[in-house]
Amino acid sequence: MKKHKSLIFKIFIYLIIFSLLILFFLWILQILLLNNYYEYYKTNELTTTLSLLKNNYNKDNFNSILEEVAYNTDFCVEIMNEENPIYSNIQNNKGCIDTNNNVKVLTEKQSFIQSGNSNFKLKIINPRFNNMTLLYGTKLDDNNYLFLNTSLEPIDTTINVLKNQFIIVSLIVIILATIIAYFISRSLSKPITKLTKSAKELSDGNYNVNFNVQSDILEIQELGESLDFAKSEIKKTDEIRRDLLSNVSHDLKTPLTMIKAYAEMERDLEISKEKHKNNMNIIIEEVDRLTILVNDILNLSKLESNMDTLNIEKFDLTSLINTILNRFKIFAYTKNYEFIFDYNKPLIVKADKQKLEQVIYNLVGNAINYTGDDHKVFVNLIDSKKGIRIEIKDTGKGIKKEDIDKVWDKYYKSEKKYKRNTIGTGIGLSIVKNIFILHKYQYGIDSTPNKGTTFWFIIPKNKKEQKN
Repeated sequence: MKKHKSLIFKIFIYLIIFSLLILFFLWILQILLLNNYYEYYKTNELTTTLSLLKNNYNKDNFNSILEEVAYNTDFCVEIMNEENPIYSNIQNNKGCIDTNNNVKVLTEKQSFIQSGNSNFKLKIINPRFNNMTLLYGTKLDDNNYLFLNTSLEPIDTTINVLKNQFIIVSLIVIILATIIAYFISRSLSKPITKLTKSAKELSDGNYNVNFNVQSDILEIQELGESLDFAKSEIKKTDEIRRDLLSNVSHDLKTPLTMIKAYAEMERDLEISKEKHKNNMNIIIEEVDRLTILVNDILNLSKLESNMDTLNIEKFDLTSLINTILNRFKIFAYTKNYEFIFDYNKPLIVKADKQKLEQVIYNLVGNAINYTGDDHKVFVNLIDSKKGIRIEIKDTGKGIKKEDIDKVWDKYYKSEKKYKRNTIGTGIGLSIVKNIFILHKYQYGIDSTPNKGTTFWFIIPKNKKEQKN
């Protein structure tokens, strides 16, 4: 099984490895490859200097250039004819090979002079310092020759001092890198560790945790804000879940108790035919109430899980509204409700007819529950170029501004004393909201205290319908 390491450990190790890689790279350049680089550099410098002296030979400033080269470089410069040296600074420069006292070099030089070639190159170990030395020669004219030689290895004590210093610096850098890596890893991991701890507390059901961490890292700050938002949504969902269970349990218990009581009465008591019929009607009504509740819960579950699909078709919206209002006429006869709908022209729309019927039915039922003492419910249709606005209005106490967005929640409790509990299961508005979202309709609530509430939504028109 793979072992997991803490974030602080991971960051610390990565920073240490990064520091060591930099030091390793510097060691390769400064220690291991120093001689190779030095040889490459001196070879190029030697070639350039040789060309400079050759190009300025027989010019008035040649002597000054020659002295400048001898003074500013560690090259050994020698000019000679076929027999004798004319100029030499070999004795002044450390690391050069004495070409006139080395039999092999002297032999090679004489062979070059006698060969008539223009250029000469020799790589040889200087027995004086046991270092590799490079000797270049070129023909200046018919009688004179120029020779330059220099060490291809750094033999100056400064180089040794720098190497020792680099070792000390490397040790210091490793120590500082370890300290800095530790504090950086702690600084980066601290807010994440705090978020992880808070997330564990949230998973245990503690909704009082705080994910607001103080960090100058944008991603960590955004993560904290996202977790805070998720916490509030989880808390809200959990509250709705508990409320839903409580209300559904109550709504299921009441009709079941009624059904059982009347069924036992039918079984145990001798009752009249009229009483028997009344008991059966009550049992049927309670069963219908249970059926509505279960269907609403199933519908809401399907809508919220995006399992439901739309069956788009054309139909007359005016006719649909009249059909729905006819179902509520029983309230007009028995409780003096008045349903006001004055739109008489056919209005063809494209939508899921069954779901739109459910929306209007639930909104009218909600208006019946909350309308004022005048028992009036208004249904308005407003046909415009952009779409058809449907409004269902009551004349009740209204909804507080801060509660408007909450009324779409399942079993939301707000001013329950104004509700008549005439019809409904408590989750109708949640179903309505999800159908609006599924259709991508604009919807909302307009409410004025003591004057009533209007639920509205807009069925958009397509471009062809707008032209017509």
